[in-house]
Amino acid sequence: MFETERLKKLILCNAFGLLLSRNQSVVRLSLEGGILEKLGGRFNIGGSLEVNRLGFGAMRITGPGIWGEPIDRPGAILVLRKAIDVGIDFIDTADSYGPYVSEELIREALYPYASGVKIATKAGLVRTGPNQWHPVGRPEYLRQELEMSLRRLGVDRIDLFQLHRIDPKVDLADQIGLLSDLQKEGKVNRIGLSEVSVSDITEASKYAKIDTVQNLYNLTNRSSEAVLEYCGANGIGFIPWFPIQMGSLAGGSGVVGEVAKELDATPAQVSLAWLLHRSKVVLPIPGTSSVDHLVENSNADKVKLSDDQFKRLFEIGNK
Repeated sequence: MFETERLKKLILCNAFGLLLSRNQSVVRLSLEGGILEKLGGRFNIGGSLEVNRLGFGAMRITGPGIWGEPIDRPGAILVLRKAIDVGIDFIDTADSYGPYVSEELIREALYPYASGVKIATKAGLVRTGPNQWHPVGRPEYLRQELEMSLRRLGVDRIDLFQLHRIDPKVDLADQIGLLSDLQKEGKVNRIGLSEVSVSDITEASKYAKIDTVQNLYNLTNRSSEAVLEYCGANGIGFIPWFPIQMGSLAGGSGVVGEVAKELDATPAQVSLAWLLHRSKVVLPIPGTSSVDHLVENSNADKVKLSDDQFKRLFEIGNK
């Protein structure tokens, strides 16, 4: 029964893929070179985890409100497989996306994983419904979630394990200490944090080596500027979540639209190109449930900003 259902899903995915492949002309910058090209260059996380700088965020492949199954499961599978096809080798997820759905989809779509593909996941947030998130950093809970992520993803070690949020009710030493223990046990390769301040990073660094920070950051939301500067100065990977801003700018008005027109690119590509230009430690992880948008985003590394264009875009965050 299970194998029959799985075969049906694969047939649907393949059929859907053929339809989409005929409509790739909507992407304004063509993909040239595929997996042979290094998307945005390379970054070595913690000295042992080298990835292309342009990754994929697997939050949006779940249902509305990041809750439950996706509306189009075959489409979600196809997006994940296409991500690998276009050269993405860094996929970011979390146990709370679904919850659990994102990790399960990644395994269904990509296992056994292609050589070089790295998967980052997170723990530390529990869900009570769509768009509802609550921090839980008890060591026993974090360990339990790590073990379950290993099982769902079908791996013996998590490439990058991130504390999704610091739990203010639990000593930070206990939360980071548990991540350090998991690393010593060989169940975690590198350790990261999410939505933290510079002081959080320096405090956490007393208990483990912090290799990445994942904070909200894009052209219009620059509240983590100080954190990015700290990461750049200390060789810590900075993973901006929500890398493509929403609102009128996302639609191509103002400076973003002007620069996009100058470069024959899309506003989303310009936004991602700006992040790649901003600092060599930035690892954008744009997510989408659309193959067309995935291919569009993956071509952002081909958009080369002049110094003047970069400065004009930078000023958006100062207004």
